[in-house]
Amino acid sequence: MKAATTDAEARPAEFSRGLRASTPVLIGLIPAALVLGAQAAAKGITPLAVPLMTGLNFAGGSEFAAVGLWTSPPHLLLIAGVTLLVNSRHLVMGAGLAPWLRHLPRRRVLPALFLMVDESWAMALADAKASPPAGGFSMRYFLGVSSGLYVAWVGFTALGAQLGPALGHIERWGFDLAFPAVFLVLLRGMWKGAAAALPWLVSLIVAASVHLALPGAWYVPAGALSGLLAAWTMARP
Repeated sequence: MKAATTDAEARPAEFSRGLRASTPVLIGLIPAALVLGAQAAAKGITPLAVPLMTGLNFAGGSEFAAVGLWTSPPHLLLIAGVTLLVNSRHLVMGAGLAPWLRHLPRRRVLPALFLMVDESWAMALADAKASPPAGGFSMRYFLGVSSGLYVAWVGFTALGAQLGPALGHIERWGFDLAFPAVFLVLLRGMWKGAAAALPWLVSLIVAASVHLALPGAWYVPAGALSGLLAAWTMARP
């Protein structure tokens, strides 16, 4: 009985811990959310459609790509194809979490993975690896991180769509740098030395080369798959 009580008390504590941990990343994402909302409004996307897009898709990279390709009328097949390419990295991210989620029922895992983005994935994975062997992956922590990011992203993209016409081109203030800055912070948190970072370098070189050589978002799966292949090759005995 005592163990069950401790478990019940730990659940909200883990969610709160994830919510608190998401705060610094959340603050960094707010400018990017405002920029996305303002860009969407400038392309003629209605203020109501912006939170629908960010709430149903919840993947910042593909949303920026979709807004960049938006025309009137929109080329829906092109936008859907580019969105699929940009979001294809989630296949690799999900595979990275699979060993930590096998013991959980799918009815819990699949709805939770709807909230998985680069930031929540990296933070939850780093937390699982840093926990004692008996601890492992904390779904409540993951949901705490993801929920904070989700509410902030949807809310501030909607605010950006409302304020965009009044603010004008807010990129001139450098807000568009917030998105890559958050990724650099995440990479720093996962740093384990130069040797372990070799797959990152391979992924960077391949993605940059493909970006320069081919139009569209082919650099996303190319960078992800090349990094994965490099990591697999290094891990072989």
